Amino acid sequence: MVEQTLPDLGANGNRTGQIPSRNIEQPPPGVILCLDLGSKTGWAMKQSDGQITSGTIEFKPGRFEGGGMPFLRFKSWLDEVQQFSGPIQRIHFEEVRRHLGTTAAHAYGGFLACLTSWCEKREIPYQGIPVGTIKKHATGKGNAGKEAVIQAMKALGHDPADDNEADALAILHLVLSREVSS
Repeated sequence: MVEQTLPDLGANGNRTGQIPSRNIEQPPPGVILCLDLGSKTGWAMKQSDGQITSGTIEFKPGRFEGGGMPFLRFKSWLDEVQQFSGPIQRIHFEEVRRHLGTTAAHAYGGFLACLTSWCEKREIPYQGIPVGTIKKHATGKGNAGKEAVIQAMKALGHDPADDNEADALAILHLVLSREVSS
């Protein structure tokens, strides 16, 4: 299990066929959190001082736990991230439209529901970004494999432990590049 801990740093828009996102128009300053949702979630964060941190965290249920425990731990983890990083200004996540397995689809849906309800409660804007868009920005190919995204993030000076962390970093770099070009 690869896991990194966070350092102690002291009007819905719904377009047809897309996951609802809170509108993100003008990028506010502050913490940006990017997520590759799943039982093993990749995360990348630009802190308000510009520093980028990233890692992965697992939310698999324990042997004697109910099926809802990963989602409760995910919400608690989001609370901890906000506590240690300072106020989260916005969250971007990988918007997956097709899963190869039913279990993965169910897990993704549960984490997405937890994330969006957590954001709504705190009035934090959130936005899903399609997988192909993320891969195309990172590698130049919308259908690039996992290893290509990992290598692209290494070329930017990161050392992702796996494809989950690399995907979260790729989302963050895409979001940051959009800010520069606006």
